[in-house]
Amino acid sequence: MSLNTVRHDYKISKADREKQHGHRSFLLWFTGLSGSGKSTLANLVEMELYKKGISTFSLDGDNIRQGINKDLSFAPEDRTENIRRIAEVGNLMVNAGVVTLAAFVSPYIKDRENIKTIVGAENFIEIYVNTSLEECERRDVKGLYKKARAGEIKNMTGVSAPYEAPIHPDIEIITDHQPIEASVKSILDIIVEKLKIEE
Repeated sequence: MSLNTVRHDYKISKADREKQHGHRSFLLWFTGLSGSGKSTLANLVEMELYKKGISTFSLDGDNIRQGINKDLSFAPEDRTENIRRIAEVGNLMVNAGVVTLAAFVSPYIKDRENIKTIVGAENFIEIYVNTSLEECERRDVKGLYKKARAGEIKNMTGVSAPYEAPIHPDIEIITDHQPIEASVKSILDIIVEKLKIEE
């Protein structure tokens, strides 16, 4: 951190922006293996929130790595920095009064705990998209598992790199044998209540 910077406090607060939007803002963090359905679920949840007039924005792993984090690899230290930067962006969005949806493998518990530190535990909802490795490999939407098994990809989570599952997620969705509509409903049933501003 630069010693020559000073934090400015502005007159409009997060609470003011939430009031203007008519709902609370927080970060919905979807974590799970590649192919678990994180991005699909985040997209569908956002669509339903949009229909309800909720101000939203989605942050997606592939999109972020093509822009702000294109300088990072998949080595453990770069994965940590990837998540830190996303958490900082998410924090800005939440302070802007926007419900922010983030879909990232984010394989390490310590990194997800650090997100809470950055955005505040009260603004963080961890959603564990619990899909078995076998099911993720069966789907293999991006062909990553096939490449990893062939040795073409190093540090592939679930294959050659670890995934540390959440111990006490706020929401857990087991997708192997559950229709996606049911998964979306389970998430919405919980977060719609959290959106309400206390008078």
